[in-house]
Amino acid sequence: MSPVVVLVGPPGAGKTTVARRIATRLGLTFRDTDLDVEELTGTSVQDIFVEHGEQHFRALEEQAVATALAEHDGVLALGGGAVLSDASRALLREHRVVFLDTGMAAAVARVGLNGNRPLLLGNVRSQMKGLMDHRRPLYAEVARHTVLTDDLDAAGVVDEVLRLIEQDRA
Repeated sequence: MSPVVVLVGPPGAGKTTVARRIATRLGLTFRDTDLDVEELTGTSVQDIFVEHGEQHFRALEEQAVATALAEHDGVLALGGGAVLSDASRALLREHRVVFLDTGMAAAVARVGLNGNRPLLLGNVRSQMKGLMDHRRPLYAEVARHTVLTDDLDAAGVVDEVLRLIEQDRA
């Protein structure tokens, strides 16, 4: 069993929104590893960060990614930091991964001052730049395809990802 597509990218790229819409269009189930962690722990990602720290969350996330990749046959969205794990990146190399890339201006505009993103508290633009500088090569490492989302609405991103899936199947 394997997901039809796995979406990775930074906060604000639209992974969850796009994954839900792709799943609907293909008549498949949707899964998000951040939601899996929240369901497992009974608390929000933000609260896990505050109460237990990032390292604890990353361990939970790594297990959620491994489980979802092994069990899920629909559309999978990963949390923005899932690619930080060497083990997760190794597993992702065996799957159809699409990197939803976004430029700084679009990402900051999309996440705004969202308090539900613990790694972006404070100066959002500065935090996002540091995060993207570090993670962009990791997203690119695991991705079979990249879709730049800056000038696309969610429907446009969905259409492009579906085109790439069909291209792979041909």
